[in-house]
Amino acid sequence: MIEQYIEELYPADADLERASKGIREAGMPEISIAPGYGRLLTMLVRMSGAKEVLEIGALGGYSGICLCRGFGQGGRLTSLELEQRFADVAQEHVSQAGFGGQTTYRIGDAKQSLAALVEEGRKFDFFFIDADKEGYPLYLDYAIQLANPGAIIAADNVLLRGRVADPAKNSSSVVAMRTFNERFAADERLDSLILSAYDGLALAVVKPVNG
Repeated sequence: MIEQYIEELYPADADLERASKGIREAGMPEISIAPGYGRLLTMLVRMSGAKEVLEIGALGGYSGICLCRGFGQGGRLTSLELEQRFADVAQEHVSQAGFGGQTTYRIGDAKQSLAALVEEGRKFDFFFIDADKEGYPLYLDYAIQLANPGAIIAADNVLLRGRVADPAKNSSSVVAMRTFNERFAADERLDSLILSAYDGLALAVVKPVNG
């Protein structure tokens, strides 16, 4: 398997292994972002100079660590999570990695949290979407609304293990993800691409209003 070959080229990562182990021991779903895409998140945050990062779906903090590594000591992560228990686990892992003081968790329905961020006038430089798949189209709308010009939007699991390409598959999550992917590719406010490795990662840059 080519992905396994690639992962074996990189040394073990103590912080991320601790997060993965903690997620497993807490009985949480083991659905964190793939290690290769985690490294990509770190690289993109660093290259873009993002300082205000919004994560939709904290799970156990694996992706949060990757995002925080990109902005180092000069940024801030706001993470939306439905479950308090998951956020507590994520906070522990992010803190152990040295970024606890730069991470804030908002608990509850992400749609309500996003609406509150709009009301507060918040703006972000980087977005990572990895939450309930039915919500992806709406999360995209909010990300664009909350974006600074040139912000990056990343979304994981956009291929749903190939189900989006199978006409026989029409569950609510598959239909929502097809809608997301089609809009992501066609929205003139975005310069976008979709990577097919692992389970698919959608990436876009939000164009300036006059861009």
